[in-house]
Amino acid sequence: MAKIAYILLCHKDPEAIIQQANRLTATGDFMAIHFDARARARDFRTIRAALCDNPNVTFAKRRVKCGWGEWSLVRATLNALQAAVDEFPRATHFYMLSGDCMAIKTAEYARAFLDQHDKDFIESFDFFESDWIKTGMKDDRLIYRHYFNERTQKQLFYASYELQKKLNLTRDVPNDIQVQIGSQWWCLRRRTVEAVLSMTRKRRDVMRFFSTTWIPDETFFQTLVRHLIPENEIECRTLTFLMFSDYGMPVTFYNDHYDLLLGQDFLFARKISPDAKELKTRLGRLYAARDVEFKISNEGRNLYKFLSERGRTGQRFASRFWETESSLGRERELLILTCKKWHVAKRMLEQIRKLTNTPAIEYLFHEESTPLPDLGGIQRTLAKRTRHRRALVRMLFDYFETDRMIICLDPSALDLMHDFFSDRSHTRLLRIDCEFADDYLIGHAHRVGLAGEHAAKATLERLLPAIRNDISNEVDQIRDAGFERHWAVAERAFEKDNASAVAQFLDVPMDTAFEVVRTPHLFAD
Repeated sequence: MAKIAYILLCHKDPEAIIQQANRLTATGDFMAIHFDARARARDFRTIRAALCDNPNVTFAKRRVKCGWGEWSLVRATLNALQAAVDEFPRATHFYMLSGDCMAIKTAEYARAFLDQHDKDFIESFDFFESDWIKTGMKDDRLIYRHYFNERTQKQLFYASYELQKKLNLTRDVPNDIQVQIGSQWWCLRRRTVEAVLSMTRKRRDVMRFFSTTWIPDETFFQTLVRHLIPENEIECRTLTFLMFSDYGMPVTFYNDHYDLLLGQDFLFARKISPDAKELKTRLGRLYAARDVEFKISNEGRNLYKFLSERGRTGQRFASRFWETESSLGRERELLILTCKKWHVAKRMLEQIRKLTNTPAIEYLFHEESTPLPDLGGIQRTLAKRTRHRRALVRMLFDYFETDRMIICLDPSALDLMHDFFSDRSHTRLLRIDCEFADDYLIGHAHRVGLAGEHAAKATLERLLPAIRNDISNEVDQIRDAGFERHWAVAERAFEKDNASAVAQFLDVPMDTAFEVVRTPHLFAD
């Protein structure tokens, strides 16, 4: 009978990971866990301590700092796979999971299904001929080398990319492989996994090629499996049910989706909302149940398509999808930098992004030109961003596939701060207090239209105390708001005090915090 070793890549929510591991191994299956090396060390210690007595759980021998679209995700998967192969000789199948996945069938059903179908389940479509990639970069993912993360190092990513294009620094695909593409959620037989791991040791050219490919978790295993396994032993599909909206965002499942999920011809589903407590409880109990009959209807995608199109066919004035979102999500952390000198906050933000790989966005509610992904139109104007503030930030969390993100707000945006702090998510605030020279305040008066280009010196001198007082009042209002999890750094403060505030705000070691406060020219005008 089939025995499944689950390969779990995760970076958050230790309690949920512990529950998932215990639930999936309680019926005799196995799990190998890779916990992101960028995540909190205390979370990893919690997971290790809770699962140390479970003989069916192991951990990747080497943890990797993971980033979306990077080779690091493949490396982490390979590390967890190797640990599973070494520790669980009775495992017949290896199933890739994320922390957002839950079983929608029983263990009994899953094993019987795999016994009946002696195949590898992995999407693998021809990279160049198929239309699997709908938008964005396609051939350039492969023919150029990608050393930076597009989401967290956007400027470096595109500077490197454009330079290679300008110099025509293209490269060839290894000539004996045909690159494939597909979903990263697969289930592979033991002999296939062993063949893949063997190839990674023998073919350094293939490893070098994929290590600088953009989004290799959609091409690496898909290509190697096709290269190693006969076509008639591959089922070109995933066993994990997932859907995407018209806007390219993953569809999230909630409490009322239980019956729909059980009717799909899949073993797992992704993504389950962190707030869907009832759904998680029911699905958790389901996995260990016996003699459950499932009526497979597979109507999920058609039903979702029908319901989502009603706003465009006959219900013209139905509310847009983002207008129904009321919370960022209970498990998410929104970190806010607030500073009147925008260039100071931007410098610190960039340093934090480099050191922690946390998605970070500049003054998105204040600057129309702030780079944002296409989110279906909600991002187009400052008025729309502000009106749908929670929905916008929630969609950015989804876009970056993260539960931790940093944004910048002007100190005048007290209403936005109150709104985010009142949400069920975890909000943190770091105030950056700067000194303001007269020349800077005069420039500020020109920038905001308080003074014309040719304003008399006497007029400017009368304005300065009022502007200085206005800035001071904004800071006082933030202090008086009583926000929990609120820290401050100051231009004139001791470096150690500033580092301590940053360490608490970011929840990082003091060494990292010192690197943040030592950002070159941080307070320079």
